[in-house]
Amino acid sequence: MIRTMTTATNTLNQLQNQLDIIGNNLANVSTHGYKSSDASFREMLVQQFNNDKADTSPRQSPLGIRYGSGAILGQAQMNWKAGSLQMTGRELDFALTTPKQYFNVIVPDGEGEKTVYTRQGNFYVSPIENGQVMLVNGDGFPVADSAGSPVTFSGDVKNYTVKPGGVLELTHSNGTAETVELAVTVMERPNLMSRLSSTTFGLPENLADLGVTEQDVLTELQGAARNGIGLENQALEASNVNYQKEMTDLIGIQRSYQFNARAVTLADQMLGLINGIR
Repeated sequence: MIRTMTTATNTLNQLQNQLDIIGNNLANVSTHGYKSSDASFREMLVQQFNNDKADTSPRQSPLGIRYGSGAILGQAQMNWKAGSLQMTGRELDFALTTPKQYFNVIVPDGEGEKTVYTRQGNFYVSPIENGQVMLVNGDGFPVADSAGSPVTFSGDVKNYTVKPGGVLELTHSNGTAETVELAVTVMERPNLMSRLSSTTFGLPENLADLGVTEQDVLTELQGAARNGIGLENQALEASNVNYQKEMTDLIGIQRSYQFNARAVTLADQMLGLINGIR
């Protein structure tokens, strides 16, 4: 009974972690650019009892009894598929249509700055000085151009248009046009990235310990490679959360939780009966 309680308790702890993952996915079902997470269970340490050595009759199953100690949640994996497009009609809304391509955003990092990556393309303009403005994301952080610098331009822009190759064309009030190459990065090995928020990712601090370099994980699209950028204007990428799947998984996890909780209760009752024997 003690082992039954231990097995069920181990599984309950892991089921709670799975519930947290599903709950986070459901909470971000309406978050633009969000990538859902998924994790499966695997068996924990198994002990085998070879208790039928004298059995000489032919059998199909392996000898002995395999007694597990519960289930453990495997490594959570991101779903990197592109979400559906939602047309907004807003000129500063951009949606990347090719999977694993990400905008670059410059954020503070201690006393310096670092680049993080996002597919959430609802951008804005923020005034800086001398009539200049800067292209920023929803949190107010600068959006980077292909040179890794913040995108800045004159504040008299009256029209924004996306050209092939991730080029943003700015039409000023005097009729002149200006082009800016938005920085777009491909995540070659996205599962090595660290999730910083619901929609932003960054390189892990222990990248060297993983035996890979930044070039192995990220590819900056430059030159002719920019022709592969898929960018849609006046649209945003919806989250790729499958609501029906998440709800089905949630029901299954809840039933497993109830089953294991019941196993703990029954084991406790049996121990009580044993202790009550005189």
